Amino acid sequence: MSGKTKTTAGAAIFQRLKALGVEYVFANSGTDFPPIIEGLVRAQRDGIALPEAVTIPHEHVAMGMAHGHWLISGKPQAVMLHTNVGLANGAIGAINAACEHVPMLLMSGRTPVTEHTRFGARTVPIGWGQEMRDQTALVREASKWDYELRFPEQIGEVLDRGWAIAESTPKGPIYLSLPREVLCETIKADLDQPPAMTPVNGSPTDDAIATAAKWLAEARHPLVIAQRGAGDEEIFAQFADWADKWAIPVCSWWATRLAISTEHPMHVGPDPKSWLAEADCVLVLDCLAPWWPDKHPVNPDAKIIHAGPDPLFSRFPIRNFRSDLSLAGESNLLLPRLFSAMEALPHDAEALSDRRQNIIAKSQENRSKARQSAQDSAVGGITKAYLSLKLGEMLQGLRSSVFSELGAQLGVLKCTDYQSWFQEPHSGGLGWSVPAAMGARLADPERLCVAVCGDGSYMFANPTACHLVAEAIGIPFLTVIANNAEWGAVRASVEGLYPEGSAAKANRMPLTALSPSPDFTLTAQASRAYAKQVTDPATLEAELAEAIRVVTEERRQALLDVRVLPD
Repeated sequence: MSGKTKTTAGAAIFQRLKALGVEYVFANSGTDFPPIIEGLVRAQRDGIALPEAVTIPHEHVAMGMAHGHWLISGKPQAVMLHTNVGLANGAIGAINAACEHVPMLLMSGRTPVTEHTRFGARTVPIGWGQEMRDQTALVREASKWDYELRFPEQIGEVLDRGWAIAESTPKGPIYLSLPREVLCETIKADLDQPPAMTPVNGSPTDDAIATAAKWLAEARHPLVIAQRGAGDEEIFAQFADWADKWAIPVCSWWATRLAISTEHPMHVGPDPKSWLAEADCVLVLDCLAPWWPDKHPVNPDAKIIHAGPDPLFSRFPIRNFRSDLSLAGESNLLLPRLFSAMEALPHDAEALSDRRQNIIAKSQENRSKARQSAQDSAVGGITKAYLSLKLGEMLQGLRSSVFSELGAQLGVLKCTDYQSWFQEPHSGGLGWSVPAAMGARLADPERLCVAVCGDGSYMFANPTACHLVAEAIGIPFLTVIANNAEWGAVRASVEGLYPEGSAAKANRMPLTALSPSPDFTLTAQASRAYAKQVTDPATLEAELAEAIRVVTEERRQALLDVRVLPD
């Protein structure tokens, strides 16, 4: 379709989103949606192509699905919520997306401004009850840009601007407020034209790249700490070759995305402590918090390079990790330039060979110890480490992604593909992994997506809503609950601060127990999912295999409620 089309502003939203490349609009509708819903039906009647509208019974699920879809597709999706109350439920997802630089177009209606006369004015009591002086304040700190639509003819250009800003370095969510009266007004607009704006993707100066290359090439003990991947699939492979060629150890401290295979000889595991102590040059690759300041001493003579979309993480008021050189840019643009700049630099082949062999030996020792410890831990019950070990074995050879939320342990769990591992955002908005796995599965229908989460995180995911959506639109995926019947992270934090304290010695620590544990299999079975409870280490492997078979062959959702021992 081309040329100006007569439509309501509400109906125009989906048509413009389609032109921007949005495939899904994850929506939780309300009384502000009539012009949007009317427009959807008319577009379907007229054969107009639109993004798929997915009904989501809870806003947190919608946000998580948009997040997960982007992790696999690299394309920002849209979320549409109901006035202030829907936006409030979606705020945690917005915080997660902002923390991880995940672009999405977040919209919610605004209760009508007018009380009568104007079409779309208030009709029921919630029209008064849902008004706020500053609705956008609910997500403003998590949004790169926000705006309240004033006039219907703005809708196309405003969506274009929001999309371009969301996709610009550093990426992140934007928010658009949509008053109902404005959505009800009729406009004439070209809705299938290319975007009016292009995103800005930054990259460092040549001098900055050259300096970083020189420091790394001359270092006797270089180190990379990577948390959020190394770019796309091509750069992931180049990064692995570069680390091997230059014999640079890579640490995955609290990695939310994978920068290098866990089996790569230069991958030294999750703990940077011993490496940081002797490192003379450290490349901090897209890390919000690259080490634990009180536990990981840094060589004071080391040169520290921070690189990534926002190397200083300017959204956060306090983040004072030293940076002697800051390289701002998307990893898939920045890293190839760094690799190329180092190609021409001199190097001592014999010294590199010696360093490489030393790293390989330590790397292999770390992996062997971690996996042997995991194997030995299953005495008297299943541990998270043992669950991670067995899940990794079951996933080998499969096109898969694990979405871990306080559930699986990277390194014990083998992950080799650049999209094989995703961990909960460092913002800590719980309930992320299950909807993220669902959104990822929509983005890649042939990928086995596995959400591994604690029992507390599972409850935060609004699991009834998740399983309903998975059944309604046909999302076969696997949920594995590492169920220890407690807030394990809270207990570990208490014990970390007060190792000899009264709480650590108590038989029952206050404010951490989640017992008696519900039978989570019944929640999944309510939506006709395959669901089993697992308690015996001897049966875990077979139960994982059967659940994976159900997802991949029967193509329906499955859940394993795995009762694990406390950490």
